[in-house]
Amino acid sequence: MSYTCLVAALACAAPLGARVLPSITSQTTPTQEQRPAGLPSDAVLQETKAVIGRIDFDAINLFDTTRAEENTSLFRLANRAHISTREHTVEKQLLFKSGDVYDSRLLEESERILRTTRYLLDAHIRPVAYHDGIVDIEVTTQDVWTFNPSVTFGRKGGVNSSGFELQELNLLGLGTQLGVGFKSNVDRDSKFIQYRDRHVGSSWWEVAGRYANNSDGRLTELAAQHPFYALDTRRAGGVVLSDDQRIDSRYDLGEITDQYATHAKLATAWWGASNGLRDGWTRRWSLGITRDEHTFDTLANTLLTPADRRLTYPWVAAEWLQDDFHTERNRDQIDRTEDYSLGWHVRTQVGYASSSLGSDRNAVVFQGSATKGMRLSDRQTVLLDAYTDGRYERGGFAGTQTGGQLRWYLRESPKHLSFMTISADVGSRLDTDQQILLGGETGLRGYPLRYQNGKGRWLFTAEQRYFSDWFPFRLVNVGAAAFFDAGGTWGGSSQGKLEDFGLGLRLGGNRSAEGNVVHVDLAYPLDGDRSVKKLQLTIETRHRF
Repeated sequence: MSYTCLVAALACAAPLGARVLPSITSQTTPTQEQRPAGLPSDAVLQETKAVIGRIDFDAINLFDTTRAEENTSLFRLANRAHISTREHTVEKQLLFKSGDVYDSRLLEESERILRTTRYLLDAHIRPVAYHDGIVDIEVTTQDVWTFNPSVTFGRKGGVNSSGFELQELNLLGLGTQLGVGFKSNVDRDSKFIQYRDRHVGSSWWEVAGRYANNSDGRLTELAAQHPFYALDTRRAGGVVLSDDQRIDSRYDLGEITDQYATHAKLATAWWGASNGLRDGWTRRWSLGITRDEHTFDTLANTLLTPADRRLTYPWVAAEWLQDDFHTERNRDQIDRTEDYSLGWHVRTQVGYASSSLGSDRNAVVFQGSATKGMRLSDRQTVLLDAYTDGRYERGGFAGTQTGGQLRWYLRESPKHLSFMTISADVGSRLDTDQQILLGGETGLRGYPLRYQNGKGRWLFTAEQRYFSDWFPFRLVNVGAAAFFDAGGTWGGSSQGKLEDFGLGLRLGGNRSAEGNVVHVDLAYPLDGDRSVKKLQLTIETRHRF
């Protein structure tokens, strides 16, 4: 939970202008909804091979002072204090340019790319004029407050966390992120500095780095990558480096039962290629090599030191992505355009670690994931995802975790939504430093942090969500939820079914670059031993409602 200076708070409160508000129940895109009268349809523009002419940019500041309710001295001060996103920063992320043949799909995908940036609240792109075979385009964006001097506080699983941070997520309006700060949680105290530039020069190369001086060690992360940023991207690649020294713990019933020192090093270089989007599908192939090393040391209170692992392996990956994207509002966010996919997204990666490359064993190293959505009716949507990650060595699986999740949404009205999710994770010959845990930090809100452990877990949650129009002090969007959680583990020292229920307040910070939802929950546990408090207060920030 973040408390910012007065100007930042005012900026966070900026209401969204009517120009960029689509219907929350519509299944069409904002681009289609806002088409000017008399303009040919997308099908006609594409059939006649209309050419894109002028591209105009309508950049809405934090507050739209052309509206009387926002034309105040404080709102004007906030606008002057804010460095707006530069036109060039937006333009270089568009998948089209003047002179290209018009393709509505590229407009919609460009919207999605812009909405993934943390410095824009929303983005809508639409054709606005047509003449002599030329179509003009308007790109409308709205900024959020990106300079964030914040004091943070959170509580989950009966444990507090806190911190202080100075962060700019749109340095000089160029989209660059820079931050320094301090954080304290149950695992460690951390002083850190981080930097990220998603577009070095005017390219799609991304450079990112983070250094943290922690109470139990240090962390260094560096990356330079050119991602598959769009469905039709043909080339990708990069290098990722990480060096992490820390103290890890094993838990049971919310208490630390063992500790040991960990030094984890990771280095990956990869290259990828694609034929682009064909018949609604994108297929990608990647080749890479990874060095993954974990060494462990004994501490004064260590009972069992994990065995070291050293894996060096080349790998190959294949990815399939279906073009089936939709937008909605008041789903997992409050009063914000949300992009989600109902299409298939499958990725599989297989590598082989051998002693000839410096590994301490011969092993097949694999990763896999799959997601798919389904629309059961105009009001019901189901999203499924599954994953697996581990090794095959010495005739069996090792260090392997496999799991899946189902999320169900029922739209009852623009302000009411029923939500349910069920998930399960199972381990196979887990390494000594791996634990499958269940507690307040994993969604069982009525119980302490890391309360149960085992070889597998399951978790069920049902929520009735309410999205209000209340906008107190023009600062935050307010929602609420009633919830029930149930879960359990098996194969460990603590296991069995646990249940809780409660009520929660939701605060959406849509005018801040954080763009998160603050959860304030009161949960009543129905099970557990006498150490479990009868009422748990949870305060945390999440990306979802």
